[in-house]
Amino acid sequence: MADSPKQQRFGAHMSVAGGLHLAFDLAVQAGCDCLQIFVKNQRQWVAKPLTDGQAAEFRQAMAATRITPVVAHASYLINMASPDDALRQKSIAAMIDELTRCEALGVVSLVVHPGAHMGQGVDAGIARIAQSLDQIHAATPGFKTTIALEVTAGQGSAIGFEIAHLGRIMAASKDPGRIRTCLDTCHLFAAGYDLSDIADYQRMTDELAASVRFENVSCIHANDSKGERGSRVDRHDHITEGRIGVRGFENILNDARLAAVPRILETPKESDRGVEFDRSNLERLRVMIAKK
Repeated sequence: MADSPKQQRFGAHMSVAGGLHLAFDLAVQAGCDCLQIFVKNQRQWVAKPLTDGQAAEFRQAMAATRITPVVAHASYLINMASPDDALRQKSIAAMIDELTRCEALGVVSLVVHPGAHMGQGVDAGIARIAQSLDQIHAATPGFKTTIALEVTAGQGSAIGFEIAHLGRIMAASKDPGRIRTCLDTCHLFAAGYDLSDIADYQRMTDELAASVRFENVSCIHANDSKGERGSRVDRHDHITEGRIGVRGFENILNDARLAAVPRILETPKESDRGVEFDRSNLERLRVMIAKK
């Protein structure tokens, strides 16, 4: 049985429009315990450098609200598995920049999609991702912020639709101690993992334990799925309004081995009602713990 909802931490991805520190105001309104942000525009390669003042404001807001941990999500442009060397080097530079920003802000982990092999095959893609991570780590010695490789839905040639892919990347890296994992309920379901069936859930957690280990899971993205199980379609839905089902969320939320891992929404915001939807989705998650 998992810990009570008050002992667990629930949060959401929040906008940083107008200033990174303002994400905490939105998080308070939604009733968050933890938080995810973008540390720069996620659809652009380059951004203005982070100033000392911005970092100080952010850290002050984090201390004042006690909303922690804070994780960040890396740009969607990044592809550490790209066979195009120029694009891969651009991705590595972007990761170094984002990791540097996270370190200055006190962000504990930078979540990133591992990459897409672009027709070169999973094995080749995994090798390139591990090499990219080694280059990133070499450029950021001593950093406390870890990189969390996210499980993917498996769209296109994306790597990470099997949890074992992430374990193979960690094993191939020179510094696996700086690598973590991010689970995403929508991605797991779309990739074919049935979270509702207890036997299938057990097989999933067995794979997790064998390949990356529970202690290396730094974040859970709690999202329902618009697509069917195994569809490989990455489309998030509001909690209990998609295809996963209540039992699927109960299984992962009440797994004591994952109780200390922050659960973070990436559910639809639907314009100006974002905080309202986040509050509702968070309550649905907390109730699933409370009734156990």
